[in-house]
Amino acid sequence: MALNNPAFNNPAFQDSRAASTYPGGPAATQYAPPPAAEAAQLDGMYASPPAGARETGRMTVEDTVHKTLALFGVLVVTAVVGWVWTMAGVTPANPNPSIAPWLIGALGGFVLAMVNIFKKQPSVPLIVAYAAFEGLFVGGISAFFEFIYPGIVFQATLATLSVVGVTLALFASGKIRASAKATKIFLIAMVGYLVFSLLNIGLMLFNVPIAGGAFGLRSMEIFGIPLGVIIGLLVVVMAAYSLVLDFDQIQRGVRAGAPRKYAWVGAFGIMVTVVWLYVEILRILAILRGSD
Repeated sequence: MALNNPAFNNPAFQDSRAASTYPGGPAATQYAPPPAAEAAQLDGMYASPPAGARETGRMTVEDTVHKTLALFGVLVVTAVVGWVWTMAGVTPANPNPSIAPWLIGALGGFVLAMVNIFKKQPSVPLIVAYAAFEGLFVGGISAFFEFIYPGIVFQATLATLSVVGVTLALFASGKIRASAKATKIFLIAMVGYLVFSLLNIGLMLFNVPIAGGAFGLRSMEIFGIPLGVIIGLLVVVMAAYSLVLDFDQIQRGVRAGAPRKYAWVGAFGIMVTVVWLYVEILRILAILRGSD
């Protein structure tokens, strides 16, 4: 029965090394602190900043932010090219901005967006190329609308930044979160919006009378309010929720310890949503300015 004796719970009987350090042990007075070099090394380890994405090879919020800013830097550069290209041929004798830049940018951006969305592994060159084409599109269409409605680009940019800032603040504070029910409603609304947009484009191309006006069906009025404004405001809400989904995806990726390369996927998602939001706000303002 000796094994049940409480005396055997004494650490000295559990670990041979404990015998020398147990109170009253024979070598209790022989303990020595770690050498100065080792202590300094430990102090340096505790004082050093936490490991980042480069050291861990994992996705982080900070690294995703840096990649997002890099993509928007590319977009701004090519947007300037698109703006200059659009306005290059405008003269008093030919007051017609070129639509080639934003058509090329829209087509190239759409193709690359589809490739990146369905690609199993993220490709940095393809994502950067998408940002370049989107910049060409944004710069071209912005110059086109600015030529017709002076000051509209500043208004659209300010409104876009406001929506993004408010959405980010609400998400960061925990006041808004992605949910299964809201995401299902969002997907249904997206399909409906896509069908409406394709139908509107088709009616405009074939000059169907009900699609009259510069914006097709969007130019129709309901109780004195252009249909494009009503739909546009709903789409702005949809784009804001899409941002929530982007932020949630990044947050889940970081928590799951996803590889660092997936930070590019998060940055790509944010860019797609922000460009969509900007174009929709630009169109709402153009409809309102055109109906004055």
